[in-house]
Parts: sequence; C-alpha cells; structure tokens
Amino acid sequence: MTGWLVLPNFILGGASLLLMILGLMLALLSPGLEKWNRRFFVVMFSLMVLCVAVGMVEQVFALSPEGMLGNKLCLFVESLLASLLPPLLTVYLLHCNGEPWRKSRLLYAVSGLWLVYFVLLVITQFTDFIYYFTPDNRYFRGPWYPLLLVPPVAMMAVNLLALLKRRHRLTRRQLIALLIYVAVPMAAMIVQMFVYGLYIIGLGMAIASLFMFGFILADQIDQYIRQQREIANQRASITVLQMRPHFIYNTMTSIYSLCDQDPQLARQMITDFTTYLRKNFTAIASETPIPFSSELEHTRAYLAVEQAQYEDSLFVDYDTPHIMFRVPPLTLQPLVENAVKHGRDLYTGPLHVSIRTRKTDSGSEIIVADDGCGYHPADDGEPHLALKNIRERLEMMCGGRLVIAPNEGGGTVATIWIPDDQ
Repeated sequence: MTGWLVLPNFILGGASLLLMILGLMLALLSPGLEKWNRRFFVVMFSLMVLCVAVGMVEQVFALSPEGMLGNKLCLFVESLLASLLPPLLTVYLLHCNGEPWRKSRLLYAVSGLWLVYFVLLVITQFTDFIYYFTPDNRYFRGPWYPLLLVPPVAMMAVNLLALLKRRHRLTRRQLIALLIYVAVPMAAMIVQMFVYGLYIIGLGMAIASLFMFGFILADQIDQYIRQQREIANQRASITVLQMRPHFIYNTMTSIYSLCDQDPQLARQMITDFTTYLRKNFTAIASETPIPFSSELEHTRAYLAVEQAQYEDSLFVDYDTPHIMFRVPPLTLQPLVENAVKHGRDLYTGPLHVSIRTRKTDSGSEIIVADDGCGYHPADDGEPHLALKNIRERLEMMCGGRLVIAPNEGGGTVATIWIPDDQ
C-alpha cells in the first residue's frame, strides 16, 4: 500500500467501525424489533464490526515491513468475514417470504458461489496470480485479481434477482431496505476493482446496513401500531363470530329434547357444551398464545356438541400426535367450525372432517381437511371474515400463517404453520 493511502483508509475504517457499533447498539436496544429481526441484525452488525476491526488492524501491520504475516492473515480473515454477508442476506430474504431456507435452491446457489470464493481465497495464499505481498510487505494485485471479486458480485446479483422476483410478497419498506443493502455494496465492490488500495467496500457496507436497519425498524414499528389498533376490533369480531346465536339456540333445544329421550346423552351434551363455553370465554380474554392441547380440547367439545345434534351426518377423525406447541386462542376451533358450517350439505351425504398435526423442520403444522361442498377463500361474507381474522392473529401473535386450498377428493384443506421460535 502506498503511504498516502494509510490516513484515508484509517479514516474510512474508523467511520465504518463507528457506524457498525452504532447499528449493533440500536439492534440490541430498539424495542420495536421482533425477536427474529433482532437476532439477524445483531449477527449482521457483529460480523461487520469484526470485519472492519480486522481491516484496521491490517492497516497497522501494513505500516511495518516485519508485519507481512499479520497483514496477510488479517486480509484473509477480513475477506472471509465480508463474504458471509451475501448468504446472510439470502437467509433474511427467505425469512421475509416465509420460505424454509434449509431446502431453498436459492440458498444452495449462493452457498455454492461462496464456496468458490473460499477456494479462490485459499489458493490465493499460495500463489501470486490474484494478489501478493512483496518482501517489504507491500500489497499488489495480480493479473487475475478480478477473478476473486466475481463470486461476491455474482452472489449479490443472484440476491438481487431473487429479490426482484419476490418483490410482491414484501412490504414497500422491506423492498427498499433490501434493494439498498444489495445495490450499495455491489456498487462499492465494482468501484473497488478500479480504485487501487482505497478501502471503499467497508464504508459502503456500513451505510447500506444502517439504511436497511432503519427501514426495517420503521416497518416493524408501523406494523406494531397497526396491530394495536386492530386488536380491539378483532376482539369484537372474535366474540361475534364465535358466539353464533343460532348455534346456542339449536344446542339448548337439542338438550331439551334429549332430556326425555336419552338423559345420559343429554348430560354428556351439557358437559361438552359447558366446556365449549368455558373455553370460548377463556380464549376471548387471552392476549397471548395458548397451548395447542387447550385449543384441541375446545375443538373436541364443539364437535361433540355438533355430532350429538347431527349424529349420522358428521364424522371426525383425529390424528394429533404432536401437541407440544402454542397457538393463538380461537385458531383451530373457528377453523373447524367454519368447515362444518359451510361444508355440510344434507343432500350430498355425511361430512367427514380430519384434524392432523405434525412436526416440521422449522415449526408445527395443523391440517384441517373436509370433503364437503367447499368454498373459495376469496368469497365475500362470513367464511372470508373468519379466515381473515384467523390469518391476521396468526401473523401478529406468533408469525404463523394459514393456507387454504381445495381438497383433492372434494372439499377444502386448511393448513396452519406455527414457527418454532414464536
């Protein structure tokens, strides 16, 4: 490195380091960040602090002819740490879209490019083709130096294409934040290829990261404010949707009729109906996710009441070996009630409903399937309102999601996914 570049690089490195430390402190202390985003930004800023700090130590080693070994080691570590940022961005993009990153072809592609970069970086330590140090500890680029920058630029380009492909699934602020995070370091990297010795990439990463953090934080705060405004309205909607008057009237009438015809069944129906009402009132008052076993008990009580009234027209199958997770209150029961109410048709035969759970790599799944007449989830009216209510509470309370699809044999399949890190 030429002598006149030492001071500018120290200034650029110091500014980058201060910005990264600021970002790390904000990520640790900001109350508006959700748990996953906080962990991501803490990891990202910590990685960048280490990268910039190692880069500044490298500048110190570069001042002395005897510091060549330390200079080479610092440059290797700095380059390696910086190369981890594009795969980290890929994981964040997949998370924003709700895609499982362990099976993502996008992540495999970016990881493959990173592996190529790592191999080139290792080879560089034993050749003079990409960069080398003279005996007096001066750094020079070799004839193949641009080759070392191809994998990082390719990683950022792949991320950019993936981001543009998924842009409709992101909020406006998420899209802007990720575009800045991709575009600024890529531009800095390209400029670095033509500006010899000046440490531009570090400052570019620092600026892009802070912009990304600011946009994501603003988006999270807006979401939180919207959620708080919607909670009161949703509570009212839950109460109206779940306490259907005609269901209560029909149940009480059935119990009255059974008192003479089948007193034992009438007593059991009263027990089930009481359990249903108790669970309903408890769920309406709850502000946090509850054990799935409690929601399943609520659903069983509701279905027992329905089956007592429609003995030969409603059949239920349970396959729920996995129950050790939590769900928002009134998630499974209204979904099953929706299937029974809108799937049953006395003219087409009995309705079969199945409730299944299973553990996945990243969370828990609940599948409610029926063979009824089915309906389109975009239809107007109560079914759409009930599903919208469930979907919003899943997203707000635990980061889960609800997917509605046609059943292959007729009817509807509803799948709920709950992440492990709720």
